[in-house]
Parts: sequence; C-alpha cells; structure tokens
Amino acid sequence: MMNKFMEWVDARFPATKMWEDHLSKYYAPKNFNFFYFFGSLALLVLVNQILTGVWLTMSFTPSAEEAFASVEYIMRDVEFGWIIRYLHSTGASAFFVVVYLHMFRGLLYGSYQKPRELVWIFGMLIYLALMAEAFMGYLLPWGQMSYWGAQVIISLFGAIPVIGDDLTQWIRGDYLISGITLNRFFALHVIALPIVLLGLVVLHILALHEVGSNNPDGVDIKKLKDENGIPLDGIAFHPYYSVKDIVGVVVFLFVFCAIVFFFPEMGGYFLEKPNFEQANPFKTPEHIAPVWYFTPFYAILRAVPDKLLGVIAMGAAIAVLFVLPWLDRSPVKSMRYKGWLSKIWLLVFCVSFVILGVLGVLSPTPGRTLLSQICTALYFAYFILMPFYTRMEKTKPVPERVTG
Repeated sequence: MMNKFMEWVDARFPATKMWEDHLSKYYAPKNFNFFYFFGSLALLVLVNQILTGVWLTMSFTPSAEEAFASVEYIMRDVEFGWIIRYLHSTGASAFFVVVYLHMFRGLLYGSYQKPRELVWIFGMLIYLALMAEAFMGYLLPWGQMSYWGAQVIISLFGAIPVIGDDLTQWIRGDYLISGITLNRFFALHVIALPIVLLGLVVLHILALHEVGSNNPDGVDIKKLKDENGIPLDGIAFHPYYSVKDIVGVVVFLFVFCAIVFFFPEMGGYFLEKPNFEQANPFKTPEHIAPVWYFTPFYAILRAVPDKLLGVIAMGAAIAVLFVLPWLDRSPVKSMRYKGWLSKIWLLVFCVSFVILGVLGVLSPTPGRTLLSQICTALYFAYFILMPFYTRMEKTKPVPERVTG
C-alpha cells in the first residue's frame, strides 16, 4: 500500500529522487571529523529560531509603546513563554557560534576552492543575511541597548557622501528611531529575511551536493569509483552521517539547554543588562556596544579615526570574504598539506578576529584602540598577502585517496 502511494506521489513530485539525490545515494567522504558537525547544527538552530520565533510573534506587539511590555508579558504571563524567549535569544548566539566554526572549517580545509566557489558564495550570503536578521531582531525587545545600538549602527550610513542623510532617514522611516522603525524591522525580521535565509540555505545545499563535499584531505572522492559508480572513499550520507550527526545534536543540545536553563544571559553577553530597561531616547547607556557576534567588525570600525573610512573598513572586512576563493593560489586545498606560511597566517587571522571581538565589547582607550588597529591590519593582511604566500610556499604531496 505504501509502495503504491509513493508511486502515485513520484509520478507527480520527485520525492524519492530527492531523497536519493540528497540523502540515501549522496556519497560523502568517509573521513569527516569533528568540524563537519557544524553544518547540520546550523540547520538545527535555524529550525529552532523559526519555530520559537513564530511562537513569540503570537504574543509580541511591534509598537514603541507596547514592545517592551509585551516581552515582559511573554516572560511572566504566557505559559512557557520564558523558555521560548530564552530558546530564541540563546539560539541567536548559538547560530553564530556554529556558523563561525563552520566557516573556520572551510578556511582550514580549503572548502572554498575550485569547484566549490559557489558553495562558499552562497554560504557568505547566508552569513550576510544572518547578520541582517540578527540586527533587525535586536531592536525588537525595545530595551536601552537595543535602541541605542540600533541608533549607532543606523547612523553609520550617514557617513556615506551625498546620500548618507537621506539613506539614514529612509532606513529609520523617521527623523529618529521610533515606532515605525520598530514596525518595519519586525516585518523584515519575521517575514522577508527568513524567506531569503531559507532560499539561500537551499541553494547552498544544492550547490554542495552538485560538486560533492570536501574532506580534511581535500581529495576528490569522485575520481576513484567501483564498478557500480560508487566512490571507493565515499559512504552514503543516510544512514551513516545522518546517524552520526545525531550524536553531535545530542551533545549540542546538552550544552545549549544548560545555557538556556542556568545562565541564559551569559553574564550580559547574550542578553545585556541595559536591555532589561525600557528604551529611553533621553538617556544614553554608559557604554554602547553591539552583541558579541558583531563586535569584531565594530572594533574594526572604531579602529579607524575617520567615520567614513571606518564604515568602508568594516564593510571591506565582510566583503573580502566573498573573494577568498580567488585569493588562495595554493595547489592544495587542505591545511594538512599546505606550507607553514598558510598555517601561521590562519592562526594570526583567528587570533586577531577573537581579539577584535573582545575589544569590541570593551569601552575604547588609547591602548585598546592601538591594539584594534594592529589586529585590523593583521586581519586584512591575511587576505591581501594570501596570493603571495600561498603561491611561494612549499606544499606536501596530496594522497590519491583519503587517509582518515
């Protein structure tokens, strides 16, 4: 009976074909390691954000007069509202944690190199849409840090010559951040950007499955196949990796739930203390800083004395990631077989990014500004010098088959 039903469905919709192409007959390299958990975990967190977001919109009121009170209502009066809110707020930070680790794996194993340039581009577009989504959602609680953080970020567009002031006013929808700003950010956060995100995720997965997954060795498993056309170093994604991913999901949920139940504010980094006070246009917080996942780019912005140049530097720090596939001239993909220059520069880049993230949270001092400038220079040097050090360094021979 089930077979007849599936035959009826397959005649009208490629359900079985999709299942085979993307799961049961999609062959992935058999040497995936710890870093390959984070792609599926990103998908898990995306589902969490969508489901909890839908529930929150049922009780949230997107107006300047009632937004803050409606969040308090969710936390105090809505049944299980507190856990839904904490799942969503903690999920936002968890999303960036797994995405940053997913991107690090791409840098480590050269997952952006030919033929996976489009996979990387779609991934970076997801990252860009994710930052926009997070920024729009950050204003919605209408707390002090939400209000003033949005005020600072939106005002940056005013540094653009000629159109800056008009662009800033157009984004706000008013002469200052007000209820109309909150309302349009709410619309973008719950409708427009999630649709864009889901579309990009589908494109990312389709592009990945078209060219095949990379692996820690950077070896193309499609080159060596058996008589049935199955890669010798590949295994079916389902059930092998789908079951393996469950282990990663269980461990992740242990950590995630521990944060949700015991320290959802994470010492003020996930939910800032000023955000427990209603937005007040006449009272500026002592220190304005964005949420931790924006702080590396915020530190780059502050490292440049000129406002316009700072905005350009911040934009360039994100834009340069898009051209990474064409900057790396190394004949090998994986860091396992690259030379010591690539390894040192990747370490320098990661350390600089973390330091910039820490500096972005702290209030500026002359010493911190100098350190931000040094780390900003190192951040860009990683990309600018990449065509040179990847071409000149001596690499190790890449094996014909995956080594495990």
